[in-house]
This record gives sequence, C-alpha cells and structure tokens, in this order.
Amino acid sequence: MDRERAREWLAVAADEARGGFAEGGIPIGAALYGADGGLLGRGRNRRVQDGDPSAHAETEAFRAAGRQRSYRGTTMVTTLAPCWYCSGLVRQFGISRVVIGEARTFPGGREWLAAHGVEIVLLDDPGCEALLREFVAREPGLWHEDIGEDTGEDIGENVGEG
Repeated sequence: MDRERAREWLAVAADEARGGFAEGGIPIGAALYGADGGLLGRGRNRRVQDGDPSAHAETEAFRAAGRQRSYRGTTMVTTLAPCWYCSGLVRQFGISRVVIGEARTFPGGREWLAAHGVEIVLLDDPGCEALLREFVAREPGLWHEDIGEDTGEDIGENVGEG
C-alpha cells in the first residue's frame, strides 16, 4: 500500500482519536475504507462515553460503514494496533488490510492477523503514540480496563450497570 495514502487515511482515524480524548474517552480512532479507496465509516472508542464495553474504535467504524456485501479489499485504519476483539472482527469479515498508527503502546493482534493473511501496514506515527501515552499517564486504571488487564483497582461506580 502507498504509505502517503495510508498516512492520509490515518489522519481521519487520528481525528476520531482526538475527538474521543476531548470527550473524556479513550483516544483510539479508526476508519474503514472500501476497495475503491472511499471512506465507508469512521469511529472512536466510545466505551466510556456510552458505557458500552464493545464500543471499540474499529467496531464503531465497522458499524458506521453499514452492511457490505463483502469486505474483501477493504482496509481498517486504526491509531493503535487492534486488540484481540477487533482483530477477530477483521478476520471474521475478511477485511484485507489493517493500517496501524502505532503498536509500541499496545501490540494487539497484529502478528496474528499477519500470520492469517491480513496485510499489516505499521506507520509508527509519533502523534498517535504521544496521544495514547498522555492518556495512559493520566488514566492508567481506565487504560488497563480497556486492554483487559485486571489491576484490582476500583474503576468507577458505573461498572456493571447497564
């Protein structure tokens, strides 16, 4: 994939991540592009804002894209390497490529995806990494909750309400 185009697409996901951060959420953004390069959907991690543990950035972009006859040739662009949940979504629906802003903060399932034929484009974007590191420093408990690591901390009164 052309890296210039990948960076253009990443800018859309990064805009979503910044929007989520401004809303008090986890700053991860995503966008799903069609085989023709058209934007199908975009989204941000809304777990905090919506109180929905399944509202990851990739799932929000996927939902915003609506039903597609096929996902062959599509590209999921995400500011952070996708977690196992979102990696499963990519595999389940046959998304062909994942463009990742950064994977230093969290490696996710990128190697597993690559081993199963998904093209991985890792951009090592310093802006994506800086935004997430700032969030992790401010909200370590919320970060560990998001990536599924139980720290034993009380993470808030709304957990489990639904």
